[in-house]
Amino acid sequence: MGRGKIEIKRIENTTNRQVTFCKRRNGLLKKAYELSVLCDAEVALIVFSSRGRLYEYSNNSIKTTIERYKKACSDSSATSSVTELNTQYYQQESAKLRQQIQMLQNSNRHLMGDSLSALTVKELKQLENRLERGITRIRSKKHEMLLAEIEYLQKREIELENENVCIRTKIAEVERVQQANMVSGQELNAIQALASRNFFSPNMMEGGGAVTFSHQDKKMLHLG
Repeated sequence: MGRGKIEIKRIENTTNRQVTFCKRRNGLLKKAYELSVLCDAEVALIVFSSRGRLYEYSNNSIKTTIERYKKACSDSSATSSVTELNTQYYQQESAKLRQQIQMLQNSNRHLMGDSLSALTVKELKQLENRLERGITRIRSKKHEMLLAEIEYLQKREIELENENVCIRTKIAEVERVQQANMVSGQELNAIQALASRNFFSPNMMEGGGAVTFSHQDKKMLHLG
């Protein structure tokens, strides 16, 4: 038969309570030992009986383990304090940022001409001065940009004009070369025409007679 479950409550019978204490104390000490060996854990166990007797187990020094426990508790409390301080700081910074955002939003609405009913005459005058200064700076910047653009366009116009002059010069040179080539071609054609007609015949050259030229021949010779 298996072991039955018992109700977890104080045992009223003194003898039974003492017997149960001895059994469970030994089992607890055995489990502490097994835990320290199997898991390489630092274990410190302190038990006081109802009569005030001390029972303890530790795989290290009890005092060393207790000091380590105190240090861990103090570090934990210090970490908790730092965390609380950081939380408070960030909450304050967040509140400041929300307030600044609200002020900027209100200022932008005022600049757009909205939500002006809550402003006093002095605040409205200050807002008007801000708008006038802003418009002055905007106009100045606009004028500066327009002047720079005009200067750029003027320089570009001069560059284009220079480019056009160069192009016209090159075109004129090409035309002169073409005309010179045409004249040379006409002279060559005239000489070839005279040669093909045997204008200077051998008989005429040998007889030493006078050479007469027709009007067409003179014109061709003149071209030559």
